[in-house]
Amino acid sequence: MNAPAFLPSLRYNADGLIPVIVQDADRADVLMMAWMNEEALKQTLACGEMVFWSRSRNELWHKGETSGNVMEVVEFAADCDFDTLLFKVRMRGAQAACHTGARSCFFNKG
Repeated sequence: MNAPAFLPSLRYNADGLIPVIVQDADRADVLMMAWMNEEALKQTLACGEMVFWSRSRNELWHKGETSGNVMEVVEFAADCDFDTLLFKVRMRGAQAACHTGARSCFFNKG
C-alpha cells in the first residue's frame, strides 16, 4: 500500500498516538475505534492489515493475530485537522471486530 502525501502532516497526541476509526468498506458500519502510533501505521501500510497500539498492553497489536478476525485495508483517509484517521476494511474470519465477539464495538444503543 502506498503512503499518501499527507503522512508528514499527521498530528499525534502528546503520547504519540492518533485515534483511528475502522469502518466496513462494503456495509459502511463503524466497527471499532482504536489507536495507532507511527510504527503501527507503518506496519499497517506495509502489510495491508490493521495494526494498532494497545494502550493497556503498551505494545503493537496486529488485529486478528490470535482471533483470526483480520482486517484488510481497502482505503484510508485523514480528517481535515490531520488528527484522526478513518480506515475502510474488509474482515476475514468470524466478522467480529469487538473483543466481546460482536461484529462492532458499538452495540450499546441509546
